[in-house]
Amino acid sequence: MKALVNGRVDPITGEEFEGTVLIENGKIADFGVDIEVPDEAEIIDVEGKKVIPGFIDAHCHVGIHEEGEGWEGDDTNERYDPITPHLRALDGVNPDGIALREAVSSGVTTINVGPGSANPIGGRFAAIKTAGSPVIDDLVIEEPTGLKMATGENPKRVYKEQNKVPSTRMSTAGLIREKLFETEEYIEDEEGKDFKKEALRPLLENELPGRIHAHRADDMASAIRISEEFGFDLVLEHCTEGHKIADYIAEKDIPVVYGPGLAAKSKRENRERNFKTPGTLSKKGVKVALMTDSPVIPIKYLSLMAAYSVREGMDKEEALKAITINAAEICGIDDRVGSIEKGKDADLLVVDGDPLELKSTVDRVFIEGEEIEQQGEKEIVEG
Repeated sequence: MKALVNGRVDPITGEEFEGTVLIENGKIADFGVDIEVPDEAEIIDVEGKKVIPGFIDAHCHVGIHEEGEGWEGDDTNERYDPITPHLRALDGVNPDGIALREAVSSGVTTINVGPGSANPIGGRFAAIKTAGSPVIDDLVIEEPTGLKMATGENPKRVYKEQNKVPSTRMSTAGLIREKLFETEEYIEDEEGKDFKKEALRPLLENELPGRIHAHRADDMASAIRISEEFGFDLVLEHCTEGHKIADYIAEKDIPVVYGPGLAAKSKRENRERNFKTPGTLSKKGVKVALMTDSPVIPIKYLSLMAAYSVREGMDKEEALKAITINAAEICGIDDRVGSIEKGKDADLLVVDGDPLELKSTVDRVFIEGEEIEQQGEKEIVEG
């Protein structure tokens, strides 16, 4: 048993207090102001520091697109078949990459990893811890956490270059509809086995959300339209022009994973990218999480995404939720992570100041109760 004592504890889902967090068997055993600490507990005095839950990146490609590896480490997109629901991000993640180590050193303890956006239907996301084992299966919290789908420029560009369908927004939406319609018929007939249709079945049976890549407002409207036609749950990923249709997204009660806000405006569809969008959406009642889309933005800057969002109008508490409990809820893993609550994983950060201040540093990181040794950038490069 461990006891973090004398810290300023922010549970995220409750009021901040000065007190104790008890850890036992990798879980949060108790927390509060007047907690009795057993004699056998290892005392960790964090006086003057803040204790918060580990950060969660709700959308990234860490381990699939490895940093510093070139084409050899890029397994993000399978570009030769536009319909690949059977692909699993888990099969492409290298848990020994630079980005995972940088994630830990910056307080990111959980990531939701998915395929890229080349394909209209691209494959399955997985939520994993960023440290704890060299075997990826041991790091899994939940898999799958959603089915990656994509609208907009990426699919049309990839397949237009190959003189294949889809090469327009219409054909991208049409191809998604065609495959979902075929899967509905397959489920009704129950004849034979089809590997891809079996991978689509959980989406249509509402066991798995569609996580649809969409930057432009019209692409988001198409994603919403398709989800309503086929009755599946939807998460809007990126949501660059979400500020234009914030009322509509709120009315539909659709959660959003916004980002990557710091990236260059490299495509026509993201030329209105700015950090006012997450605050605009949040104030309309939309549940918002933030992403780095790493390696687009290095994962170590996840908290910076939240800080910039606050600077541009997002409520500070909501911004912190966007990289903790909101991210956990949108990924369907809030029973394990995202806040300091009894029975949840003891994924905790000890920070020497406000976690959204640039000058603050993460002093200590615990994943499932075990303190993770941190490496500086020089050590990562030379190690």
